[in-house]
Amino acid sequence: MDHKMNRGCMGVLPASAPLANPYVPFQEKDPPQYTATVGLVRGTLFPGLDLPFLGMVNTEEKSDTIMHQLQALGFAIQELGLYLDTHGDDREAAELFRQYTELYKAGMAGYQENCGPLFQQQAIRDGAYSWNDSPWPWEYRANRED
Repeated sequence: MDHKMNRGCMGVLPASAPLANPYVPFQEKDPPQYTATVGLVRGTLFPGLDLPFLGMVNTEEKSDTIMHQLQALGFAIQELGLYLDTHGDDREAAELFRQYTELYKAGMAGYQENCGPLFQQQAIRDGAYSWNDSPWPWEYRANRED
């Protein structure tokens, strides 16, 4: 390959640029876990991986709405899935993954039944395309649970 053609494919660092030294802590088996709602706020389901940037800890809870419950469950499922990728024999984590997945599926079905689709792929309802139907999730007054 011509050197001139290859130039656009490679990054160039200044001669004195420091290299990063990444560190990923190793998780032990059966680590303690936050609840799904706390994990969503903290950015991890596992207290052992909770390393707040510049010591700033986010403790502000999300409101207790169906949307936030689904976000917390989806986050917890993702976190547990990543943990189970390296700790597949952790039966407690696998069971929690299963429970959260079931709760998520039930929550999604309930949300869609009452509020409409969350994803465009779910927008066919009774043979009609319903994605543009109101209210949208951010239309607070229309979605308020009284």
